[in-house]
Order: sequence, then structure tokens, then C-alpha cells
Amino acid sequence: MFNAVVKYLRPLKHVPGLPLVFDALLKIETFVRNRKLLDYLDEIEIEVLSWHNTSMSIHKFGGVQFNCSHRELGHIHGNGLLDVSLSRARKAALMERYPIKDHHVFKNSGWVSFLIQTEEDKQIAISLLRNAYECRTKIV
Repeated sequence: MFNAVVKYLRPLKHVPGLPLVFDALLKIETFVRNRKLLDYLDEIEIEVLSWHNTSMSIHKFGGVQFNCSHRELGHIHGNGLLDVSLSRARKAALMERYPIKDHHVFKNSGWVSFLIQTEEDKQIAISLLRNAYECRTKIV
């Protein structure tokens, strides 16, 4: 459903509030289909917010956005789809290591997408966000 909406109803993302409503519907669907995923999302939030100088906000197209020094690290949609901003070099290296894909919209960029569904996926998501954090803070 998510991919079809993004593909065919993309212009509607500019309607004020509509992306937030859509994401709320995704979260309701997640509650019905995979309640454990909501726990994983909460645990990811707790972990990322424990890192120095990180914060959380609502993403403009729905979901929870993670920031470091007011710059986006990535965001998670209500269905567990994580989008992370990386350098292109780090993206290439991580694509060999993890089952991540090009961002569902920005294919030729440093952005990647990863669908969280399991406990193991939660750990991968944290690692991806940690990589983005390290890129932003220049920790290697």
C-alpha cells in the first residue's frame, strides 16, 4: 500500500496535514498487523535519543524524524519503513553489508530505505542511524 500511495498519489504530499494522516493510518495498520513493531520503533527512538545532541521531530511527510544538531539523520514511517541519509560512499559500503535498498524516491542519492519487521531488523536500523550519526558528527 505504501509504495502505491507514494508512486501514484505523490502530488498529494503537499496537501497540508495529509501526509500526517496517512502515516497515522499506517501506524493503525501496524498496530493491527504487527504490534511488536511498535515496541521496536519505541526502542529505536530511545536509543537514538541517548546519543549526544540528537532530537526527534515529526517528519514533513509523516513519521518520526531523527535529528543531530538540527540536521536530519533519517525518519521512520508508521509502517516501519526507515529512510536514512548517508554519504554515497558509506551507502555503497552498507548496501553490501545490510539488506537495504535505494531510497524509495531518491534512488541516486545517499538515502537508503529499510523495512523494519523483526528484532534483528531493529538492530540493523539502529546501526544505520548510528552510521548517519557518525557521518554528521565526523566520528569514525
